[in-house]
Amino acid sequence: MTPMLTQDAELRDLLRRTRTIAVLGIKTKAQAGQPAYNVPEYMQSVGYRIVPVPVYYPEATEILGEPVVRDLTAVEPDMVNVFRKPSDLMAHLPALLQLHPKSVWLQRGIHSAELERALEDAGIAVVSDKCIMVEHARLVGAG
Repeated sequence: MTPMLTQDAELRDLLRRTRTIAVLGIKTKAQAGQPAYNVPEYMQSVGYRIVPVPVYYPEATEILGEPVVRDLTAVEPDMVNVFRKPSDLMAHLPALLQLHPKSVWLQRGIHSAELERALEDAGIAVVSDKCIMVEHARLVGAG
């Protein structure tokens, strides 16, 4: 079982080891100004490869200059960064377990004890209820 990551040193290490981030629930440029677009845009600007996995926006074929992926299990990211309502999280558990990324980061305001426990039991590191952009800027910085 992998513990929940909460300490600054753990978060810093995770952010430094991560290269590719699949963003589940990413929004399109038309929703610029919303965290589900601005946060991945920031992470891309500081060197991470972003794999957009929108839940809606069937017309979108590209977000942030990257091809859209509709099936989370079709990619191999280091991390899945989640922008979904807590009530929608468990529907993604089978795909997350099949994918088995090194980590799953639930954005600020997103928490599910059931999902977190299942991921931890599968050996997947979890960060819950924290903004990856805020933590990156605070712990790693833009340079």
